[in-house]
Amino acid sequence: MQFPSKLIEEAVGEVSKLPGIGKKSALRIVLHLLKRDARDAQSLANALVAVRTQTQYCKKCHNIADAELCSICTSTRRDQTVICVVQDSRDVLAIENTSQYNGLYHVLGGIISPLEGVSPSDLQIDSLLERIKTAEEPVKEVVLALSPTMEGDTTAFYLQKKLKPLGLKISTIARGIPIGGDLEYTDEITLGRSILNRINYD
Repeated sequence: MQFPSKLIEEAVGEVSKLPGIGKKSALRIVLHLLKRDARDAQSLANALVAVRTQTQYCKKCHNIADAELCSICTSTRRDQTVICVVQDSRDVLAIENTSQYNGLYHVLGGIISPLEGVSPSDLQIDSLLERIKTAEEPVKEVVLALSPTMEGDTTAFYLQKKLKPLGLKISTIARGIPIGGDLEYTDEITLGRSILNRINYD
């Protein structure tokens, strides 16, 4: 790809490093910024620098935060007796967008994957156990909201073994046929789990 300016070439090179953005998309973004007021580009640059230098991780749940504790952990409106365990902060955002969950979270920072060299000690599992044991308000339920992959299932099984002696309810998110999906196009594993984990029809 030929560029009319070295500055544009460098900007396109940096933008194209972002996930899901190729050279053509990066060029469109750079040219768009070039047409906008210089203050818009400066505001974008300032926001990106701030998110990289000022963002931290909650000391309690390890979610992205602006302070030592995130807004979810400090909220008095959340159910303190339920903790939803997720792989990363993107999962927290996804669940929050449903507006169907009002408990707390615990971000593991990954899932167990021997092939990638990720072991239980690399994850925030010990801090989860310590958090449950020392909670001011007793935790009654832990929801395992991990991806339905081999690594996710391995992590869930490991957590279940660690959590069971604590005598609390351990649940997992339901897995099944998506709304609007056709049975004939559903893979066998998902369909099989839907049959096994069927619910009463009210």
